[in-house]
Amino acid sequence: MLSFFWLRCLLKMVKGNIVVPEEILSFCCNGLQGSTSPPRAREPEEREEVPGAMANPSPARNPTEVQMSQLVLPCHTNHRGELSTGQLLKWIDTAACLSAERHAGCPCVTASMDDMYFEHTISVGQVVNIKAKVNRAFNSSMEVGIQVSYEDLCSGKHCSICKAYATFVAQGPPGSKVKLKPLTPQTEEEKIEHSIAAERRRMRLVHKDTLKDLLTRSPRETELETRDGSVAVPAEKTRVESVELVLPPHANHQGNTFGGQIMAWMENVATIAASRLCHAHPTLRAIEMFHFRGPSQVGDRLVLKAIVNNAFKNSMEVGVCAEAYGQEMSVSRRHINSAFMTFVVLDEDGQPRSLPMVAPEPGEGERRYREASARKKIRLDRKYVVSCKQTEVPLSVPWDQSNKVYLSYNNVSALKTLVAKANWALAREKEKVRMYTLEEDKFLSFRIEMSVRIAASQAFSLLSDLRRRHEWDRHYVSAELVQQVDDDDMIYHVVSQTLSHENKPQDFVILASRRKPCSKGDPYVVAFRSVTLPTHPASAGFTRGETLCSGFCIWPESEETSKVAYYNQATPGYLNYVTTNVAGLSSNFCATFEACEKFLLKNKEDLIVRLQDL
Repeated sequence: MLSFFWLRCLLKMVKGNIVVPEEILSFCCNGLQGSTSPPRAREPEEREEVPGAMANPSPARNPTEVQMSQLVLPCHTNHRGELSTGQLLKWIDTAACLSAERHAGCPCVTASMDDMYFEHTISVGQVVNIKAKVNRAFNSSMEVGIQVSYEDLCSGKHCSICKAYATFVAQGPPGSKVKLKPLTPQTEEEKIEHSIAAERRRMRLVHKDTLKDLLTRSPRETELETRDGSVAVPAEKTRVESVELVLPPHANHQGNTFGGQIMAWMENVATIAASRLCHAHPTLRAIEMFHFRGPSQVGDRLVLKAIVNNAFKNSMEVGVCAEAYGQEMSVSRRHINSAFMTFVVLDEDGQPRSLPMVAPEPGEGERRYREASARKKIRLDRKYVVSCKQTEVPLSVPWDQSNKVYLSYNNVSALKTLVAKANWALAREKEKVRMYTLEEDKFLSFRIEMSVRIAASQAFSLLSDLRRRHEWDRHYVSAELVQQVDDDDMIYHVVSQTLSHENKPQDFVILASRRKPCSKGDPYVVAFRSVTLPTHPASAGFTRGETLCSGFCIWPESEETSKVAYYNQATPGYLNYVTTNVAGLSSNFCATFEACEKFLLKNKEDLIVRLQDL
């Protein structure tokens, strides 16, 4: 009877939301088991568990970060038991949209999705982990970075699948435009992504021009590839057209067709087109930028078209587009989206196998065929120049018109990445000049900075012209402007006074890329890196030198004062000179930077006069 009395007391306390002491819980449980022994004394260490846990809270996460974990079920997979890429695209778009809306505080729509390269397939029973967070907010659009990995629950193995960048646009009430609040990065990784987001945005805007420029300079005649024993398949035999009715389950919380759903439908028809060429089950390896041109709503009919544009030795490009129309067929269709997908067919060993050739139809088919070849070159340039780690590529990358956008991007983003590093240590300080070093596994980098009484825009104009560098840097003998690429990029042939171990002066071919601030708080940037030009090969009279990453960042401190900082990721040939200055055995760096200050102060008045005359 005693145990039932305690049980009634316990139930009353639980209903009244009263915290029940452990002794009473223990006594009730023992009583129900027929024991009337007194409650056991609590162990001393048990009292310390809760305070200890509270004393070490988990670190705060980025407020825009969204994490999604999905268990891959049979309904998510293809015939091979692998997660369909369409389903993965839905999950990616959902996580990215939720992250964007966390920052915007209002509905957001997908504007574009950058190139994606899929490194592995995912099987039934594995878990897909997606992490999305806003990298940078512009006026009404923002870039969301997405990382996708899979987890094998049995083995505990984790593996990266892909990394993507999506652009979302905030939507306010009809007729109004939403201005997004700026995002303040906290960690080193966030600062790097925030800084480089402006470069990625610039690259997206010029992507079409890059393709047009490459096609303009390539031969107009379509040269079909020939392969031994291979019969060309007419491209028309791969054409697919399918229609989908947009139903409420396909719409997002704003009533528009969910962007991830459209991408999944596009992937489906693209896979069918690829299968018609190879008569096998293809694997999607890469997607070139999705660009949403307009919305569609519940009740729309989406017409999805796909065709193989070109088949290379081991891969093929499929072009796919989505058009929308309402109930009235007489109304013209609206172009919703276009994308280009690269497929491979894997053999039993998981290696890409050879593919049949494609015979394009005259006119539009030949145009698509040529454009596919141009896009392949652009993809290779992007993957080689932009995506590779700096330690995996040579210092001097060959320069040509087709890869100029990506070399410029790599040049500026490498400098911005170096600037955002967190572990800079003060090595020397002499009067106003401060020298910092950053030691990493394979590189020793240095930074020299000082405040100068000159407007940041004026310092930017003077320091970005390498032809005047010999006026303050005694290591420079001359700098010839070899090629004016555009307003922001120039290529110089530089002759240095520094002698190499062969007792010959050094020369460099340098790409100089300039950037004005994208928004308040950004610096003016002048980035330098070595490139290779056929017109300026290495000559017997010089030792060809190389620079991996160097340049200036200039921050406005006031209308008349700016902080000028020079960064350099030292190459082996430059290392002895750097360490001598860091150790205090030489003051060349400080003397050079003081000469730079005198040059800026001397020429700022002349610059003001010239600008006024213009």
